[in-house]
Amino acid sequence: MHTIYLLLGSNESGRMAWLRNAIELLQQHCGEVTDRSAIYETAAWGLEDQPDFLNMALCLNTKLSPEELLQCTQSIEQQLGRQRTIKWGQRTLDIDILFYDKDIIDIPGLKVPHPYIQDRRFALVPLADIAPGFVHPQLHKTIAELLEICPDPLPVTKHS
Repeated sequence: MHTIYLLLGSNESGRMAWLRNAIELLQQHCGEVTDRSAIYETAAWGLEDQPDFLNMALCLNTKLSPEELLQCTQSIEQQLGRQRTIKWGQRTLDIDILFYDKDIIDIPGLKVPHPYIQDRRFALVPLADIAPGFVHPQLHKTIAELLEICPDPLPVTKHS
């Protein structure tokens, strides 16, 4: 069994429903969700002229290989209407694989740990809810430490 950390995000109409549907499909097809963060409202990153996102982190136990997990998450994104037309553009659902155990993976289409996690407050804040002491296998800092030094100034607030 592998322990995976995922980040879910949505900024299209019905954001909460997209997140709920994603969790249900992840449990049906990818593995058991063992923990989840609070849901956070976050400003769009990269391409900022778009609606705010709802983001949350999940811990998932899976038997899937990294490649199988990527295929599963991309299939779920597609089932839930994800269109990959504009980089960092508006989307029904985004599922990022942040960590896969403590493995370092660099294969076509998948880099784990996520290469920009240390620069993205919208990923670190929810991940710190469920794994503040998890040590980044390349940077050798905990999620809490990475959050303290994160250069990203964009706001991340708990969704009510």
